[in-house]
Amino acid sequence: MDFFHTIIALLESTIRVSVPLIFAALAGLFTERAGVFDIGLEGKMLGAAFAAGAVAAVTGSVFAGLLAAILISVLLSLVHGYASITQRGSQIVSGVAINFVVAGSTVILGEAWFRQGGRTPALSGDARFQTWNLPFADAVKDVPIFGPIYSNLLSGHFLLTYLAFALVPISWWILYRTRFGLRLRAVGENPGAVDTAGISVIWLRYRAVICCGILCGFAGAYLSLAMSAGFVKGMTAGKGYIALAALIFAKWRPLNIMLACLIFGFLDALAIRLQGNPLPLIGQVPVQLMQALPYILTVILLAGFIGKAIPPKAGGIPYVKER
Repeated sequence: MDFFHTIIALLESTIRVSVPLIFAALAGLFTERAGVFDIGLEGKMLGAAFAAGAVAAVTGSVFAGLLAAILISVLLSLVHGYASITQRGSQIVSGVAINFVVAGSTVILGEAWFRQGGRTPALSGDARFQTWNLPFADAVKDVPIFGPIYSNLLSGHFLLTYLAFALVPISWWILYRTRFGLRLRAVGENPGAVDTAGISVIWLRYRAVICCGILCGFAGAYLSLAMSAGFVKGMTAGKGYIALAALIFAKWRPLNIMLACLIFGFLDALAIRLQGNPLPLIGQVPVQLMQALPYILTVILLAGFIGKAIPPKAGGIPYVKER
């Protein structure tokens, strides 16, 4: 039973660290399906995390922090949209610029406002999300097998955790069962045909980047209001890039995205659990190697197991309307 409880704890940690990846990967799904490549997921998540932590610390309200996170993330998305859609600039350069600007500005503003080395004050009470217990979780926790799975693995998560997993089928339905989703996928494959049908390619792509901003706002808010008790410098730690890797690994399909994020989350959770513990036949492993393990395995998975991933045909190409 000790091994069983260890597995449950590992899977619970997997779910916890997978949530921001799912939000960010779904955010990238909407933009890339619309033909806008967004490498700035990392910056938007970081900006949202800072805004959430700062506003929640000042107001004492977790929902004010969540709203601030979404607002800042959407504004950053609109900046990316203006540079890459309206001005037809390089989408890669625009995304990288957002990452660099946000990485520096969050530290500068955090130090100027709170004088805690770029951090925001620690959050507690109503200023951060609390875990939710599902019905009868306490009553069945002692039941063999089912009890730990229901009480520890399925119950006791944050509101945003359940929202992240709920958004996977919702995103699938939007993309494959609605008129908006059909047009969004069409503008990522053949924007000229969409324009010929009298549909605004630019407006569709702007709506895609707004959706991306909202989802990145959820991801950033989860980091600073749920997973941690406040903002910490560089707390995204490359999660935006891993989300992009998960998006490619999943071949731009919502359900596959969830599975890919759970795989990467499991690798991250496993690395955390193995830190400081000697491995069989190997012994003590440096902490730095264990911290790098998820990223190393991500590269290996993308290089050797993904197969042929075909992105949307118009992805990364600015649209120029024919006259």
